[in-house]
Amino acid sequence: MKKIESFFSILFVPVDFIILLLAGASAYSLRFSGWSASIRPVIFNLPFSEFFKSLALIAVLWVIIFAIAGLYSIRNARQVATELQKIFLACSTGLALIAIVIFFQRELFDSRFIVLASWFFAIIYLSLAHFIIRWFQRFLFKYGVGVHQVVLVGASQTAENLLEEFSRSKKSGFSVAKHIRDFSLKTAQELAEFLEDHEVDEIIQSDPNLSKGEILRLYDFANEHHLTFKYVADLLEVKVLRTEVAEIIGIPVVEVKRTTLDGWGKIFKRIFDIVVSAILIIILSPIILLTVFFIVVDSRGPILFSRRDDGTYVTRIGAGGKPFRYFKFRSMIPNSDSMRYKELADRNLRADGPMVKIKDDPRVTRIGKFIRRWSLDELPELFLVFMGRMSLVGPRPHLPEEVAKYENYHKKTLTIKPGITGLAQVSGRSDLLFEEEAKLDVYYIENWSLMLDISILLRTPFAVLKHRNAE
Repeated sequence: MKKIESFFSILFVPVDFIILLLAGASAYSLRFSGWSASIRPVIFNLPFSEFFKSLALIAVLWVIIFAIAGLYSIRNARQVATELQKIFLACSTGLALIAIVIFFQRELFDSRFIVLASWFFAIIYLSLAHFIIRWFQRFLFKYGVGVHQVVLVGASQTAENLLEEFSRSKKSGFSVAKHIRDFSLKTAQELAEFLEDHEVDEIIQSDPNLSKGEILRLYDFANEHHLTFKYVADLLEVKVLRTEVAEIIGIPVVEVKRTTLDGWGKIFKRIFDIVVSAILIIILSPIILLTVFFIVVDSRGPILFSRRDDGTYVTRIGAGGKPFRYFKFRSMIPNSDSMRYKELADRNLRADGPMVKIKDDPRVTRIGKFIRRWSLDELPELFLVFMGRMSLVGPRPHLPEEVAKYENYHKKTLTIKPGITGLAQVSGRSDLLFEEEAKLDVYYIENWSLMLDISILLRTPFAVLKHRNAE
């Protein structure tokens, strides 16, 4: 734990208190402004001094709620999206508390408008303040302030990816002090000597294939030298992250949970999909219509890619491994889909798994290249979500011929409905190896929550804007 992280976490307490007072004052001023009074006359008497006393008390209670919600937990500045979600939930909890108090003590406030406006301003002001402070915290990473010095252990591709990311991105908050490929007794001795002259904060075991002896030795080494120990879980470990222990005749029996989406989780996710997809269809309708227009003008052929070259319907594999009819905006010349497995097979960039991604795909039209770059070709998937064939968030829908090549452990990704976006997409889009994508999808399935869905949806536009190769 860095001192600078403690400083920023403590800083938020007085800042949030002042901002809550500012939000309440803004709501009060708005209600008593000439503009508001002209719409709805003020028919109650609420002196600002009396209002401010109640506001200060409520601000203290809200700060306590924020602390319980984990907004002041000591951590670095890497999870801004999660922090903004917690602000929304904590403010909404505070609003519910006020509503309960008003219900039992009506004279607390005479204006529901002030209460709702205070809630709205609090979310906006707090989000802006936290974003600015976290941005400044990440900005300091460029100068080495608050950066975690890590030792990477492992010779896997994951280790190489982490090394590249930490070296490339100064804002990651990590700097690799040393990279070792194994953890033999000799390596442990060399690392102990290295620590005598270098500051290190944590050890990351980035190779899940290290021997059990090396892992135990590494864990003990971290404890001995007071270093934070982290490790990259392999796919089998990710599959059993969620367990429940029950006792049967005095014997502890562990049940591996497939997903938290069982039961009410599935119902909540479906309601969320219907509401949000309907809203997005309405909001994005001008872009959808413009995309249709440019596809028609650009080249001959259907607007949607919904049939294969032989005339059969395009399908994807959904929940439970069942196929469903699929469509998206056409981005290629007609009757060229099967070329990926024939004439263009030697251009496949995804040799690491069953998926196919063609380099410099000659089938893509002019407008197709544009809509793929900005993921506009996938907008019709919103209708599939509304219809219940897909979800807003989930593993990507893969082709039947791709799924046919899955290993057994890959089929875990077929537990739930596929999604328009997912944890793999916001973590790297098409740059990820298939195994990494599968690992992230399985993690999502095992650890689903509505807040995780909201987090992924909020991160999706930023993932699209990043300069990566479109499919």
